[in-house]
Amino acid sequence: MGQYASFSSQGSLEEQVKNLADEELLDFWEETQQLARMLDQEEETDVSYNPEYERVILQELQLRTCYKGQF
Repeated sequence: MGQYASFSSQGSLEEQVKNLADEELLDFWEETQQLARMLDQEEETDVSYNPEYERVILQELQLRTCYKGQF
């Protein structure tokens, strides 16, 4: 699975998500889901899950699906 750099140094989350290939985007989405599950299972954690990742990823997947259906 891929490694994702700090978004502040390489543009916005939306810009980076748009530049990912389909498989990379799906891998990223899967990794965010796994992270969310792990954080839910932790009773005490200093790290909070940001649902913004999921919103941006799902929005991009929906957009790509719509474009593929038109061609």
